[in-house]
Amino acid sequence: MTITRSKTFRSGNSEAVRLPKEVAFGADVELVVVRAGDVITLYPAGLSVSEMADKLSAMPAPPAIEQRDLDELPERLGL
Repeated sequence: MTITRSKTFRSGNSEAVRLPKEVAFGADVELVVVRAGDVITLYPAGLSVSEMADKLSAMPAPPAIEQRDLDELPERLGL
């Protein structure tokens, strides 16, 4: 876990904070900001459904698909 310090500053009508390079997310990354009392948590926003579908379709297909065992599991009494 990386721990670093920074200060807030004004950017137009907003309060901003510079993220040092040790903890930076990179350019144009959409972040989710969660505040719980004095603690602020930043994390990358999830992908939209279309972005996720594009990423999944760009992945290479596996050479083979493993089949599950066809064995029936015994019934467990009392569950």
